[in-house]
Amino acid sequence: MKILMVGSGGREHALIKKLIESDKCDKIYCAPGNGGISKDAECVNIGAMDIENMVKFAKDNAIDLVFVAPDDPLAAGMVDAMEKEGIRAFGPNANAAVIEASKVFSKNLMKKYGIPTAKYEVFDDPKKAVEYIESENTVPVVVKADGLALGKGVIIAQTIEDAKEAVKSIMEDKKFGDSGNNIVIEEFLTGPEVSVLAFTDGKVVKPMVSSKDHKRAYDNDEGLNTGGMGTVSPNPYYTDEIAKECYDTIFVPTIKAMEKEGRPFKGCLYFGLMITPNGPKVIEYNARFGDPEAQVVLPRLKTDLVDICEAIIDERLADVDIEWYDGAAACVVMASGGYPLSYKKGIEITGLDENGGVDGAIVYHAGTKLENGKMLTNGGRVLGVTAKADTLDEALDKAYKAVKSISFDGAHYRTDIGRTK
Repeated sequence: MKILMVGSGGREHALIKKLIESDKCDKIYCAPGNGGISKDAECVNIGAMDIENMVKFAKDNAIDLVFVAPDDPLAAGMVDAMEKEGIRAFGPNANAAVIEASKVFSKNLMKKYGIPTAKYEVFDDPKKAVEYIESENTVPVVVKADGLALGKGVIIAQTIEDAKEAVKSIMEDKKFGDSGNNIVIEEFLTGPEVSVLAFTDGKVVKPMVSSKDHKRAYDNDEGLNTGGMGTVSPNPYYTDEIAKECYDTIFVPTIKAMEKEGRPFKGCLYFGLMITPNGPKVIEYNARFGDPEAQVVLPRLKTDLVDICEAIIDERLADVDIEWYDGAAACVVMASGGYPLSYKKGIEITGLDENGGVDGAIVYHAGTKLENGKMLTNGGRVLGVTAKADTLDEALDKAYKAVKSISFDGAHYRTDIGRTK
């Protein structure tokens, strides 16, 4: 098979590395890809949102499977465009990807179908939003832009003044553009967070192994929120008992709700959960693999990913037995100094072998470019350094050992991945 991966980050690199393990994968392209990805796939200079040229490339090159990995092209209907031309594509249609693309849609869906989530209200008028914040008079409170905002459209306000400022910055100053035309204001939940990715063909849902993401930029969960500074799998808080409760009260009801709404979801559905004192609740849905969750979940996948993708497209996921490796995986993100604010690009990375890896670890490239034979930084999150082992402690030790052998000026990473609550 000839496969085309759409996207350019660490998640896409993790997916490519898993897909090329399959006997069915003869040739893999990635558009647009990055420096590290170019060691594993042929990179094609087409932007992830360029639906017209992506479809043309898939047709011209007789691509057998297109894997649409990022949120924006899914929400924009890239899978629909591929299907219209008879090209097999993995990922939800636009009318199902709305579960991530609109916070208002997902919150209303949960309310309608009794799926446990935080109490909330929706606003399209900043004045009414501020009045609501004042009348509730409860902090912390969570203010969310409705649309996609690169994972950054959520503000946790610690004071009433901060909450009002959040409304102003999202709705009036348009910090996240049109994503902030509507906002969701919701109660702040407490408890350990869990990420569960699930394969689904619109009828059957098969959860993957759990993971835990570390969002804050600095140790002890301090600093600004980021796209993710590291992950571990399994999540230590996600017991078999909680897994069963989530399956019965959240996973299956969500898939059934989407089907009832005429929006069957096919692909990978990400459940961002919080284990509250009142049981597990949904914080958010994503319509695709999480980044960097994919970097610890995929190395633990035993079953051929191409087979799973094919079964999902053909709606026969029930027939596939998905197996996982025991043990644990850990990923430490090496970021550019200054991330998630401003940072320099084009800094040489040393300590990688010619395949962009390190002995004993899997190095996923998130923001790199290859120039004159040198690997350079080209983004905020640069590398996801991942290791597998029998125990989480061993996996973390291996990952950190690999991190210490890689260097670039200003490199920043957390030293407490897998250690914080």
